[in-house]
Amino acid sequence: MLVGEIMKNKGVGVIAVAPDQTMVEVLRLFRDNNIGFVVVSQSNDEYLGSLSERDCCNAVAEYGAEAAMMRVADVMNRNVATCSTRDLLPVVMGIMTQRRTRHVLVMDGGDVVGVVSIGDVVKHRLDEAQRTEQELQDYICGTRYH
Repeated sequence: MLVGEIMKNKGVGVIAVAPDQTMVEVLRLFRDNNIGFVVVSQSNDEYLGSLSERDCCNAVAEYGAEAAMMRVADVMNRNVATCSTRDLLPVVMGIMTQRRTRHVLVMDGGDVVGVVSIGDVVKHRLDEAQRTEQELQDYICGTRYH
């Protein structure tokens, strides 16, 4: 399956924050939206990096309580894992494994169109396994096959 197909099912778009926002503001955004990843951008057209829950944890481990008031720009990941809408899902799984990340930014040309998370990958694989199981059961029982 192509990443673009997953994005069609999931929906496109990302939640973005400004580089001058504080970590605590972003953590509240994570909580309120039940997410763990945001794009950092100056405008809707240009992304500067990303911030994940892991980035936040690493900042707290390094800076302690003062991390809460640090600017996103001081903590964000500038080397964001990306893929194309035309990439196959196993390619994205490889990126996640190699880069040890749970989120990959989906690009269409130079435009950010969404994020594929490890949860999206698991959901797709689970749906695929359930379809295969049902097809095998139907085949064994002789239903839906004439």
